[in-house]
Order: sequence, then C-alpha cells, then structure tokens
Amino acid sequence: MRVSELKRLLDDEFGASYASSVAADHQMGALGGRTVDQAVAAGIDPRTIWLALCDSYDIPPERRLGKDRPLRRDAPLD
Repeated sequence: MRVSELKRLLDDEFGASYASSVAADHQMGALGGRTVDQAVAAGIDPRTIWLALCDSYDIPPERRLGKDRPLRRDAPLD
C-alpha cells in the first residue's frame, strides 16, 4: 500500500475534512502512541498504519477496503 492509498482510505471512511483531523490527532497504542501523520513520517508501512487505525476505531472488515470505485475505461481488463 502507498501513502496515497492510505489517504484515500481515510477520506473514504471519515470524509475528506475529518480525515485530516484523524490523521493529525488520533494517537494509536499499536503504533507507539503515534498519529497517522507521525507514523507515516517515521516510515511505518501504510498498511500497518491503516490496520491499526481500523482496529482503533472498530471499523468493520467490510469497510476496510474503502469504497468501490468504477473501473476506468482505459484500464486493461485482463
């Protein structure tokens, strides 16, 4: 997972305006008391950060992959 995907998942789950607040302010014990922003800056894998956030907020498994998005028309179908 890339940091851009982590940010997309945050926006999907919390909404664009609240996601930035969550990323800046919510500390997670699983990440040593770091926030999302601090964990990214420390080089922690974005997937690890996302899963810690999901556990912290009790996000159900069916929402952990983000919103479904339509396929791009130019995307290969193989």
